[in-house]
Amino acid sequence: MNDHRQWAREAIRIIEADFQRSADTHLIPLPLPGLPGIELYFKDESSHPTGSLKHRLARSLFLYALCNGWLKPGAPVIEASSGSTAISEAYFARLLGLPFIAVMPASTSREKITQIAFYGGQSHLVDDPTQIYAESERLAREHDGHFIDQFTYAERATDWRANNNIAESIFQQMRFEQHPEPAWLISSPGTGGTTATLGRYVRYRQHCTRVLCADAERSVFFDYYRSGDANLRLDCGSRIEGIGRPRVEASFLPKVIDAMVKVPDALSLAAMHYLAQRLGRRVGGSSGTNLIGALIAAKGMVDAGESGSIVAILCDGGERYATTYYDPAWLKEQGYELDVLISAVAACAERGEALPENVLRANI
Repeated sequence: MNDHRQWAREAIRIIEADFQRSADTHLIPLPLPGLPGIELYFKDESSHPTGSLKHRLARSLFLYALCNGWLKPGAPVIEASSGSTAISEAYFARLLGLPFIAVMPASTSREKITQIAFYGGQSHLVDDPTQIYAESERLAREHDGHFIDQFTYAERATDWRANNNIAESIFQQMRFEQHPEPAWLISSPGTGGTTATLGRYVRYRQHCTRVLCADAERSVFFDYYRSGDANLRLDCGSRIEGIGRPRVEASFLPKVIDAMVKVPDALSLAAMHYLAQRLGRRVGGSSGTNLIGALIAAKGMVDAGESGSIVAILCDGGERYATTYYDPAWLKEQGYELDVLISAVAACAERGEALPENVLRANI
């Protein structure tokens, strides 16, 4: 057996050993007094070793690259990211003794850049968020490294049939709840890999569960879902870090999604603050986006006289956004006035009132 093959075997063993040391993430109930008969749970992915849902993706991407023979001893790994995936990939690169370079928008929070450095990675910042792909490819060529490319490989790197993927984990944890088969699973799209896994799994296991994808304001996914136009482009990046893309990504699979919503950024941030109040700890902006998706699904069920359970993804913790989403000065500078919207989210969850009408919806 050649040296490269032997190195890959050892690298896979190291990653699998790390997985065995990690417990599953928690499923947290969030009562909705204003929406009777609906049980809402958040799958808390912030409890992974690197603090976000992207830990699962990074593990899968590294295993996929190793099994395809794409990684080499000592050769750098490069990724295009808005931060959370890069943090998790820096963690796995350090496990394997590989250099890591994260290509990210210059607007990425300082906390994320610090965490990447903590795991030994470098941050390569670009002013134009739409150029992170081309810059990653350039760095991979120049350094004889591998561009791991989460946006292309997320949906195929994850084993959606089983192997403790996030969907299987949710259904295992729901077994003894009053409504063990969720009516809805709610996730926001970054690569699209999580919604692909959820949608494929419920079909494979023949569940009646539907998948709702909650998109960010500055993103093409919702418009692609409605129009089918894969050439859609934006000239700006998402303001909700970790989700929303300026172009249609290969890992976003609209045919496994049952419904979508497009949530204004201010409402996502308001829901984030409300959710943080209810949980007693900070969460990220994408979790606020998912809460809005969950409330829309729950309100629709109540209005139709239905009861049941909903599971949404809590993507990451809020400590990464202390100087942005949780900083009153930053919010004011960006033009966000959230108090009225936070009250609107509370009114929906606690009194069953309708959310603001500027949330776009498809197939709800």
